[in-house]
Amino acid sequence: MLIVDDHPLMRQGVRELFQRQDGMEVCGEADSVEGALVELESCRPDLVIVDISLKDGSGLSLVEKVRDIDPSVATLVWSMHDEDLFAERALRAGAMGYISKSASAAELVQAARDVLAGKVAVSPAVAQRLLRTVGHGGAKPTSGGVASLSNRELSVFELIGNGLTTRQIAESLQLSVKTIDSHRENIKAKLGLDSSIELVRHAVLWVLESA
Repeated sequence: MLIVDDHPLMRQGVRELFQRQDGMEVCGEADSVEGALVELESCRPDLVIVDISLKDGSGLSLVEKVRDIDPSVATLVWSMHDEDLFAERALRAGAMGYISKSASAAELVQAARDVLAGKVAVSPAVAQRLLRTVGHGGAKPTSGGVASLSNRELSVFELIGNGLTTRQIAESLQLSVKTIDSHRENIKAKLGLDSSIELVRHAVLWVLESA
């Protein structure tokens, strides 16, 4: 993973935390958008943990750049900024999660593991606020394309947005894993999505907006 934060002590603490975790490795650090893009090219992380406030710009801008450069790289925003203002913005920018710096070390590790597993990681409070507010005049980035999905594809899309894995979806719909994989590929093609990360992100936003 790549850690992006403009505070050296924060980066050191996060690095030491994840170096103690099984199956996790920190491949690089950066304190700016520009530095993060250099590290992104050199260390090829599967996860970027990024603060919103960086030396040369916004972490949300970095999230968008990472999404555009390599949609397969997941991003987790870890910030002291108000969740009410920034959690939804982070998700719309392309992040797979938002967690406050007031969260515990265990919560940060769990959020990272969830994001790496293709899940969206937000606090229960953020999830509830998004469910109450998203869609009240906000843009719906996937609404047009979703109309092109078949009934079965729409069911799969909704279950993806609810956090189910491919195997869980197959069990829920009493279909084979191979069939669900085929539906996922069809959905990505119809919505113009390049990766499974993008598919999960769009599905979660659609579920939130449809609530």
